[in-house]
Amino acid sequence: MKNKAISRREFLKLSALSLGGLALRPWEKQLFTLEDFPQSERLGRVGWYTVQLKERPDHDSKTIGVLYPDTVLPWLRETVGYRPGRNNQRYVETPQGYIWPEYFIPVRNQRNTPLTSLPTSGEESGMWVEVTVPWVDAVMDNPPPRSYYFKHSVENDLPLRFNYSQILWVDKIRVDDTRVIWYRVNERYGNRGDMLWAPGEAFRPITADELTPISPDVEDKRIVVKVRWGEQMLSCYEGNSEVYYCRVSTGKGEGTTPLSAIGSPGFPIWRKLHSLHMSGGTNEEGWDLPGIGWTSLFHGDGIALHSTWWHNNFGEPMSHGCVNLCPEDAKWIFRWTHPVVPFDTGDNDVTVTGETSTRIMVVED
Repeated sequence: MKNKAISRREFLKLSALSLGGLALRPWEKQLFTLEDFPQSERLGRVGWYTVQLKERPDHDSKTIGVLYPDTVLPWLRETVGYRPGRNNQRYVETPQGYIWPEYFIPVRNQRNTPLTSLPTSGEESGMWVEVTVPWVDAVMDNPPPRSYYFKHSVENDLPLRFNYSQILWVDKIRVDDTRVIWYRVNERYGNRGDMLWAPGEAFRPITADELTPISPDVEDKRIVVKVRWGEQMLSCYEGNSEVYYCRVSTGKGEGTTPLSAIGSPGFPIWRKLHSLHMSGGTNEEGWDLPGIGWTSLFHGDGIALHSTWWHNNFGEPMSHGCVNLCPEDAKWIFRWTHPVVPFDTGDNDVTVTGETSTRIMVVED
């Protein structure tokens, strides 16, 4: 397989050549349709960085190609392989070759029948949605962008996109002259004011039933997070019984995920949100990410358990200090922990004090 040497910027610009006239409102003119992704039950999307296609599931095997960000391929199966110096020794088999999946993210292509009106709770209309396609292009409703995440795309002439499993808030619906239904995404918490429009079929409305609390009457709950390089793990306990276990990714830098004091009961969860736009640090060394679902803050202003849509390397340190979880694990833990976040009140941001929330023990051993 031969590959033309092009940069990430050039690659994404080529994929966006049909998106001219982005200043137009989408209901005035249909600008684009959802990408025709491969027909497969399971897919993988290349994340922020290029990934190598290997002839065999072995780092030392022949590299037969390079895939650029937002490339989507069928995900055939996972297999044990060889990657020196890393915890994760698994590879994903695709029709083109094998990929070590640090930035090859499992996704699906599940399109939805869009709603034509928003549900109402009290005096407020809106709904929480989940992106259920590998990625979807969006149009800025109120340019210029305010957050660095979207500024970076605009300044580098890249498409604005939402990605699989992001949790977002929709506050308006429009139908264009070709009868395409568009949702306006307006993040409720942490957003600096950016509002974008995207085709409604890319989003699944979240229901109250799927967020029913798990074991809400059990008071003796605790979480233990292990942060050593070879033990990136999280366990949920009810009393002395482990009821849930998963792999996580904690802070890459030493001490970035704070340890619980010896003899303490751990950090209490002090704030929970369905979704949060998170940012921190500087533009060069920091981060700015929208649509982070199932967020439970437990230390300082920004250390949290949360869903992660930008990497697939759970089991190894990857974060700036938070505890990264795959979307399914993050959602289960969000439903299980105290406090319970109400779904239908219109206010899905709960802050607590005192001893009423689940404790999180962060340990090295």
